[in-house]
Formats: sequence, C-alpha cells, structure tokens
Amino acid sequence: MATQPSEPQCLADAPPIAVDVARGVSRLLFRADCMALCEVPLGNGRRADIMAVDARGCLTIVEIKVSRADLLGDMKWPDYLDYCDRFFWAVPPGFDLSPFETEAFRPQLAGLIVADRYDAAILREPSHRPMAAARRKAETLRFARRAARRTMAALDPDLDRIAALS
Repeated sequence: MATQPSEPQCLADAPPIAVDVARGVSRLLFRADCMALCEVPLGNGRRADIMAVDARGCLTIVEIKVSRADLLGDMKWPDYLDYCDRFFWAVPPGFDLSPFETEAFRPQLAGLIVADRYDAAILREPSHRPMAAARRKAETLRFARRAARRTMAALDPDLDRIAALS
C-alpha cells in the first residue's frame, strides 16, 4: 500500500477562499515568469504561503489573508522579510484594504495583490530589498530542493518509505 508523501497538499488546511487567492496569485506570478510554490518552510521555522523565484533569482513571498481577524492577528509577518527580495500581501476581492495603509503593515515596503481563483492584480508594488548573497544562495537552493522533492513525491509516493529503509 502506498504511503502518503511527506509534502502536504498546498493550503490543505486553509479555507477555500484562500486556495482561490493562491491560484489567482500563482497565475499572476506565472505570467511574470516567476515560478511559485505554496507553503514553503523558511530557515527561521516560519512558512510562507507562496514563494516564487524569477529568472534573475529574485525571491518573492506572498502572504495570503482572507479575513480581517487573520490579518490583524498576524504580527509574525516581518519574520519573512529576511527571506525574500519582495514581499506582497494577497487578499480576495472586497477585502477592506485600509489596514494595509497603516504603518503596522509597512506600506512603503509591502506590495498588495487582490486575487480570485481566475486572476490577480497588483494594486501596489513592493519595494525591492536585495537579500544578502549568502542568504540568497541558501534560500534558492532550499527552494529548488523543495520543488524537486515535491515533483518526485508526486511521481512516487513511496519515496519516503524507501528512504527510511536505507
């Protein structure tokens, strides 16, 4: 009997609207030649909702929020900033955008995307804050290995069991 791959299904524990936002954001990123993964663990123990890398190696993190309570209760988001060159918030249509204009959410730094399951639009571009070279190398390698592991797990769900036997 096949075992489950160790990689979780993207946003499996998130509400359906968050999955819709992630899909729209992923389409936007893809059109911009940014290849994205969802639920990417970072070196500091946090987990980015979406992380993408472009052809130049620029890393972007997108944090999805679908309720005001979720947004206002999330003060861990600055922990993501050292792991990307650009940071975006992504929300569904109709979301109250006023909190994103307050200093607590650093509008001079963080970009803003509105997305549904079909598409997304950038309302505000983020500032570009280049990462240190050593951090960029480590995070790019971590991103590539995670993408490869997910691809391999999709091809052969028994890989984790086989690896445990060796």
